[in-house]
Amino acid sequence: MYIGIDLGGTNIAAGLVSEDGKILKQASTPTMNERDAIEIVKDMAMLVEKLAKDYGIEVSDIKGIGIGSPGSIDFDNGVVVYSNNLKMEKFPIADELRKLTGLPVSVDNDANCAAMGEYVEYEKDVKDFLFITLGTGVGSGIIIDGKMLHGFNGAAGEGGHIVIKTGGEQCSCGRKGCWEAYASVTALIRQTKVAMKKNPDSLMHKFAAEEGKVSGKTSFDAAKAGDKAAQEVVSQYAVYVAEGLTNLENILQPEMICIGGGISREGDYLLDPIREFVSKNGYNKYMTKTKIVTAKLFNDAGIIGAAMIAR
Repeated sequence: MYIGIDLGGTNIAAGLVSEDGKILKQASTPTMNERDAIEIVKDMAMLVEKLAKDYGIEVSDIKGIGIGSPGSIDFDNGVVVYSNNLKMEKFPIADELRKLTGLPVSVDNDANCAAMGEYVEYEKDVKDFLFITLGTGVGSGIIIDGKMLHGFNGAAGEGGHIVIKTGGEQCSCGRKGCWEAYASVTALIRQTKVAMKKNPDSLMHKFAAEEGKVSGKTSFDAAKAGDKAAQEVVSQYAVYVAEGLTNLENILQPEMICIGGGISREGDYLLDPIREFVSKNGYNKYMTKTKIVTAKLFNDAGIIGAAMIAR
């Protein structure tokens, strides 16, 4: 058994995970991210002890701990180089948790851990796997021949920052026209608001009012209800997502692309036009096609993936 820890800006979620990637017990605690990093590590150690106690085992029965952390990660040395959401800079998080628990500790980027978690669902049949999460930004994890791709400096896999439109929308990374600036849910919300302003009679206003805000669901709900303006938003958003996926498919030729994030719950309504675009425009149009699927694990992916990093 292993412990997987998903370190987020709001919560620290942890789980006791079996060898084959099944969560046996879960626990969480608020991150309170303004605290010193060592205080967050102490809470991680507390969760490890709680999970062991609740499952009726000793901490020493656990084989290792994996941490999925936001930010730039030195995977080889277990260091959070920098995380803009947490007070961590060149912080040896693996060593600090090892001191408190006596267990081996590994750390990786949270998107990589989510990728590994989803990959566990398919690893018997797939060796080359690309995971994309559409959320506040666009995160990605690349698994080649069953192993996570880190790059020489640990920063590989930032698919959200390939440019799909030169001189386009400003991205938080400093560049313009990044895929993230068009395909993230943040971008979708912006696109929805622009369409709502141009179309005051659109059903998007009704759905936004019911939810109390404009969200990633607003345009999809209105589009399914037959609203033409919303259908245009959804159609264009699918193209933005598909453009980036096609670029990555052309470079990596993975057997499978898995799309996660809350927007992936739209299922085939989102995926069907994406699949059609990628199939038509991908370089492998005359070869075996990459399968495009939606995530299965959602919030559990980070915990399971972190444990599998430890495994």
